[in-house]
Amino acid sequence: MNTMALPGTHPVTQKLTSNLTIIVPAFNEVEIIADTIKSLQFQTMPAAEIIVVDDCSTDGTGDIARAYGVTVVRPPTNTGSKAGAQNYALELVTTNLTMAIDADTILAPDAIEILLRALDDPEVVAACGSVLPRHVHTLWERGRYIEYLLAFTFYKPIQEYYEKPLISSGCFSVYRTEVLRNNQGWNRRTMAEDMDLTWTFYQAGHKVRFVPEAVCYPIEPHSFPFMRRQLKRWSHGFIQNVQLHWRGILNVPCLRSLVGVAMWDAVVASLAYLFLIPLLAILTGNPWFLLGYLIDIPAVIIPVVYAAIARRELGQALTSLPSFFILRLVNSIFILEALWTEMVLHRQLKVYEKGH
Repeated sequence: MNTMALPGTHPVTQKLTSNLTIIVPAFNEVEIIADTIKSLQFQTMPAAEIIVVDDCSTDGTGDIARAYGVTVVRPPTNTGSKAGAQNYALELVTTNLTMAIDADTILAPDAIEILLRALDDPEVVAACGSVLPRHVHTLWERGRYIEYLLAFTFYKPIQEYYEKPLISSGCFSVYRTEVLRNNQGWNRRTMAEDMDLTWTFYQAGHKVRFVPEAVCYPIEPHSFPFMRRQLKRWSHGFIQNVQLHWRGILNVPCLRSLVGVAMWDAVVASLAYLFLIPLLAILTGNPWFLLGYLIDIPAVIIPVVYAAIARRELGQALTSLPSFFILRLVNSIFILEALWTEMVLHRQLKVYEKGH
């Protein structure tokens, strides 16, 4: 951020969004919560209220948040998940709009102002922005950086064209409070409450929008142990939502197609990537089958390079590409594990683990 407030001071703001409350669920975020709060306070269009949910932290997260003049609430016991913490704060919201932001996420200075434009359409009940890793240093951060460049500059705009973003990202999304409350907030029945909420909105006939110019910067897992937790939660969450919503999805044509493509990519492509291609090469003795790994490289590189040039990050993107393919391999393993565990063994993942 270009300008940061000191504890106990109040930033000079240009405009006040009196109808927006921001919920920040936080558990043991003492090292990063201040940056998140400051990025919210120095928005070109700040919120009327920022509520930090200190979810029974043991490291002084709540004390740091209070020093910046925001509202801090603490449940009597740990809620067990981000959705639980957000629902605890939702009861206190009095504004027409509610925004959810992860405690490890900072925003571009104009992110809120740009994102709220999507809700000028009364039929839109939720909107999300672009996501880019705050740090791009380790193998895992670099892999996620390419993954996000590809997703938010290629896949997501296509979904937005058909007015069906597959997911309103939980790290940075805004909602109409009344509709959110009618849905009883964020449901805890899956490990991907943001996907569950988005698909529920579509089945109710609501609109969700993606605004690429509104950018947020979360801290992504920097090591494999943290990435493992996140990928396990995301993979199981996706499969859980497919099982939960598949009947309703069939009645939403565009969503049906997008989820079908995502399921194909997650399952069939993963099986081919991990087993079919090497098996064909071994059984036939023809190494040319291994070229199958290279088929979609242009489809990855072209949009990534285009996005990186626009952001003046071409060097960073090119050096990060190998990490993306490693991450994709690991992704394939986790999605197949989730498919087997959830759909074959019928063992649902229920314990929420933080991914950073």
